[in-house]
Amino acid sequence: MGALVGLMLGVGLLLVWQSFTGPVGRRADRSRGRDRVADLIAEAGIEAVTSRQLLVSCVGAGGFVALVFLVVSRTWPVALAFGSFAAYAPVALVRFRARQRRNELRELWPDAVDNLASAVRAGLSLPEALTQLGTRGPEPLRHPFLRFGEDYRATGRFHECLDLLKERLADPTGDRICESLRIAREVGGSDLGRLLRTLSSFLRDDSRTRAELETRQSWVVNSARLAVAAPWILLGLLSLRTESIRAFNAPSGWVVLAVGGGLCLVAYRLMLRLGRLPVEGRVLR
Repeated sequence: MGALVGLMLGVGLLLVWQSFTGPVGRRADRSRGRDRVADLIAEAGIEAVTSRQLLVSCVGAGGFVALVFLVVSRTWPVALAFGSFAAYAPVALVRFRARQRRNELRELWPDAVDNLASAVRAGLSLPEALTQLGTRGPEPLRHPFLRFGEDYRATGRFHECLDLLKERLADPTGDRICESLRIAREVGGSDLGRLLRTLSSFLRDDSRTRAELETRQSWVVNSARLAVAAPWILLGLLSLRTESIRAFNAPSGWVVLAVGGGLCLVAYRLMLRLGRLPVEGRVLR
């Protein structure tokens, strides 16, 4: 009996281990990774780039820069270090664009919500109220709502068109608005206009407060970024003199660059963690 229990326990542990390390677990991990990259691209408002294209651009940029530094400095660790920076550059650019678009939409949503509330109060149907934002709403928000109008005229399916609109907006406030309109469409109610006006007031207060906080902390964050980048800029300038940089080909040079890179990475991530303002997640997508 004891041997049977031990055998069953061993088989159970083996199955649990294979669920994390087997092909299915690896496929799930890769799927989650692709979903995160696709979400980042959507938040940046880039429609012509896929997650695979972004990853290929990272590999291409890293390989090209590493080859250039290897030819110039003839030092493998320096070439690998700057190749790693270049490989991350496309992702950093997409992250910057996503953060910039998030801040831009944060300032535009109150006007869009006011426009939507006025349309609802004027007696327009919900599809018409959303469609008219494509012509009367803030300029950066017009394209997704124009696409919503085209989808609705082509299919007449309000809920499916709302789901497509949420994917194009890729914004927490857009998710809340779409779900509020979905509920109003399903169950009706006379409080939608009041809800939208209250949401508009809340969004204005939040945008004003966040803008003040970002202005106060921007110089600290920029100074920290400059402090992290300064040693690597100096290293890049030194790589132009081959005789001065060849010392890094030795094992001690590999260790120095690895330790320095690790410390810079930890310091940079810690700086971002301490200076980061709360970012609302997309819980209603």
